[in-house]
Amino acid sequence: MARILIVTGEASGDLHGASLARALRALRPDIEVLGMGGSHMQAAGVRMVRGIERHDVVGLIGLGQLLAVLRSYVALSRWLRKTQLDGVVFIDYPGFNLRMARVAARAGHRVLYYISPQIWAWRPGRIRQIARVVHRMIVILPFEAELYEKAGVPCSFVGHPLLDAVAPTYDRDELRKRYQVDGATPVVGLLPGSRASEVRTLLPLMLGAAAQLRAVFPDARYLLAQAASVDDDLIADLLKEASIDVHVVKEQSSEVLAACDVAWIASGTATLQSAVIGTPMILTYRASWLTAAIARAVIRIPWIGLVNIVAGRTLVPELLQENATAERLYEEARRLLTDRQAYETMRAGLQAVRASLGESGASRRAAEVIIAECRA
Repeated sequence: MARILIVTGEASGDLHGASLARALRALRPDIEVLGMGGSHMQAAGVRMVRGIERHDVVGLIGLGQLLAVLRSYVALSRWLRKTQLDGVVFIDYPGFNLRMARVAARAGHRVLYYISPQIWAWRPGRIRQIARVVHRMIVILPFEAELYEKAGVPCSFVGHPLLDAVAPTYDRDELRKRYQVDGATPVVGLLPGSRASEVRTLLPLMLGAAAQLRAVFPDARYLLAQAASVDDDLIADLLKEASIDVHVVKEQSSEVLAACDVAWIASGTATLQSAVIGTPMILTYRASWLTAAIARAVIRIPWIGLVNIVAGRTLVPELLQENATAERLYEEARRLLTDRQAYETMRAGLQAVRASLGESGASRRAAEVIIAECRA
């Protein structure tokens, strides 16, 4: 019986790991899938060898998180050296996973990496480390394969897993009825992120922008997509100070985006999600001044938003740091809601981004590559 280990360190990787594990077992029911991950991988039937509690952090890592990561590194290193496996699959989380990939390679395991580190944005020298220890990269963005092939790293583009998570089409009228929205009313989505720190920073800005937008669109409705990882009390406390009514929708971000005319979105995968659905958006983010200063020093491309990176141009406004204000969010939303040409131009660009991401079935194709590599 084949044995494959999946290693991740954050919530998004846990979701991708769960989808990958299900695809592996669908193709080969006899495969034993082991993992370092979270609740989604566990629910998918992965036998956990290590959890990822306190690993998921944005920006500078705290002492508690650092100790948790170090403990995981030591424990998993020992486990890899004494365990026989047919393959080890690392998912994203490069600060930890590239170091662990080196351990796995030295222990004689076949190493695969699913969802590439962002070498095209910062730390391009990592590709040399990858070339030394990774037998095959499995990438989800269309331009990544060429980068690895030029560096001599075997690589497979499998498409983006978002295309599996998002429905091909949505019944917008039905969704608006579900959220008690009149068909002709402008609808604005609020997606302030999946981490408490993001929500505390960005949601007040979005609420302030909504209050300003009310002067232009007094009948506009506001839908807040609440991530499962965000506490109800945090949302309730922030909404207490709001001067507008906001309809909170839990764990239905795709449906919220499909029901909206425009959305304010925290930078991250949700921008690609909105592109796949076809909803025009304004991207925003604020980090600590130190994190922002470090990012400005090391990032080599002019955008941070995945939707703009894939498009290769500024398709969507990026309101970051000092530009992330309620006033700017309001101005950009008003522009899209009043300038039909600008609105349709963005929609056409989003359709092109979706087309470039490939077809649905990324997890299945990734599983096929992994099984073929393990046989090799």
